[in-house]
Amino acid sequence: MTGKSVNAIIDEFGLVSASKIPPLGSYLKQTWQRRDFIIELARARSTAEYSDSLLGRVWQLLTPLLNAAIYFFIFGILLGTKKGIENYTTFLVAGVFVFNFMQVSVTLAASALPRNLLLIQAIHFPKLVLPLAVVVQQIQQYFVSLAVLIVIVLLTGEPVTLMWLAMPVVLILQILFTTGLGLIFARWGANSRDINQLLPFFTRSWRYVSGVFFSITVFTATFAEWISTVLLLNPGAVYIDLVRDSLMTSQTNRPIIWVMGVFWAFLFFLVGLIYFHRGERKYVN
Repeated sequence: MTGKSVNAIIDEFGLVSASKIPPLGSYLKQTWQRRDFIIELARARSTAEYSDSLLGRVWQLLTPLLNAAIYFFIFGILLGTKKGIENYTTFLVAGVFVFNFMQVSVTLAASALPRNLLLIQAIHFPKLVLPLAVVVQQIQQYFVSLAVLIVIVLLTGEPVTLMWLAMPVVLILQILFTTGLGLIFARWGANSRDINQLLPFFTRSWRYVSGVFFSITVFTATFAEWISTVLLLNPGAVYIDLVRDSLMTSQTNRPIIWVMGVFWAFLFFLVGLIYFHRGERKYVN
């Protein structure tokens, strides 16, 4: 078969090389066309995750609550980090739930491509589908945690205020940021298995500097001002504080925290999307 006849067949049937990267607009359109597959893949993974346990999906509720209880005992009682914080129970649970969503999403996104190597080699589809399915799965679980958080907020005496209306905006910003960061790690994880070994050290360190268990303002009161500012403006702390600010009357953030929430969300989402798209060819090889 001559080169000309091969080209003619390609043109006639609209065949596309599996290693060819479509423009970003077309890439996103192809991904959107597979939105049902993304949702089903996320749902299947959630089902498989709890299928072998006796309590099943109840662990979606128990796991974050048990984590919060352990952290409350260690940090609130033993280490006394609750000093200077009103309603430490809600303060801590909000921090644990918010950070856990980001941590787990990024960790699983980093291994999304290696874990689905056979699928990638067998079928031609935008590989963006795989890390997005991870994020969608974690969003589903996050909403369960948030429902529990709302109950805790009310049981601990927090009133319903107009600031609760800000929660959907905060969640959208946090999801955009988490998705973008997850896409960055997804590309790194596809190119190097070492990322999955280093990631736990990164997320653990990130947790400790994000004010999950303590008030950054109170804890850094005697430190240089720049240290407090750096800790407060890191994305992990920003989204934790925004959720606390929305649900707790005792927590009020400076406007800069809201500005940084918008900034981090769009910066990481756009950078992560473009960065992941540019590596599409490497995921096929």
